[in-house]
Amino acid sequence: MKTKTASLLLGIIFLAAGLLGFVPNPIIGMHDAIFHADTVHSIVHIVSGLFFLFFALAMPEKAHVFMMAFGAIYFLIGVLGMINIGSEGTTQLLGFLHVNGADNYFHMGMGAISFLAGFLRPKSRVVA
Repeated sequence: MKTKTASLLLGIIFLAAGLLGFVPNPIIGMHDAIFHADTVHSIVHIVSGLFFLFFALAMPEKAHVFMMAFGAIYFLIGVLGMINIGSEGTTQLLGFLHVNGADNYFHMGMGAISFLAGFLRPKSRVVA
């Protein structure tokens, strides 16, 4: 897998998560959902997804830098959430981002995946 492909996949995942936050469902939402996401949180997911897609399609040679930076920040947001509430309850991080325990795990997991995917490189071909 190439960094570009990973960036495309993560972009689609974040766009889907963001859009799902605007539709009543048991997975992502404000009340009684697994992941707590209000309008602002859903917009953050959509914008994140658009950044992944931008780097994959317009600047694939820089996608690895974006993915590692994004992954580190996203992982730290998850850690900050864990420090504030652990794996239960809800809180507002950074003054605007409503999260719950499941979000904290998601942020740490997606952060780690994004960071590590930044190390993916296409196989170099030896021409004989």
